[in-house]
Amino acid sequence: MIRYYWISLLTLVLFIFFSSVSFAQSDYVLPYPSSMPGSIFYKLNLIKEEILKYWYFGDFGQFHFNLKQSDKYLVEAKTLFEYKQYLLALLALQKSDKYFGKIYPNLLSAKNKGKKLAEKETIFKEAAKKHIEELTKLKSSVPSVFAWTPERELPTNLKLWESIDTSILLRRAPRL
Repeated sequence: MIRYYWISLLTLVLFIFFSSVSFAQSDYVLPYPSSMPGSIFYKLNLIKEEILKYWYFGDFGQFHFNLKQSDKYLVEAKTLFEYKQYLLALLALQKSDKYFGKIYPNLLSAKNKGKKLAEKETIFKEAAKKHIEELTKLKSSVPSVFAWTPERELPTNLKLWESIDTSILLRRAPRL
């Protein structure tokens, strides 16, 4: 009996010791990264994306499409930043910004048409909060400026922090 007590106690202590506690600021969940640049599937996804933007019509349809795309490209940018693929990461971040910037006008249009926005507004705010959370983490893990040197060309300075700050400001700005 005592032996089982010590095994249970040891298991509990090990569980507490090895479990990591995470305090997320937002309940919003970003998607798992899809195919990445350089993959044949990535090109197919770009074609699919062009077709789907016509499938999602109406204010709420466009809201969901643009939010989904913004999330996808933010995760892509985050992954590319982690692998120090800064040029591709900035391009993905710009795509995420482009789609995120289209969300607010869709909500305003729906509001002007008298549609109920409470649920969509909550989703929008949680998404913005989660995006800002991820971008803030990213900023602390990348250099402020990176000198990108392509073959046979002059180097270009990529202002990573400036781009991330611009993305954060975009997500803080819109309010209904």
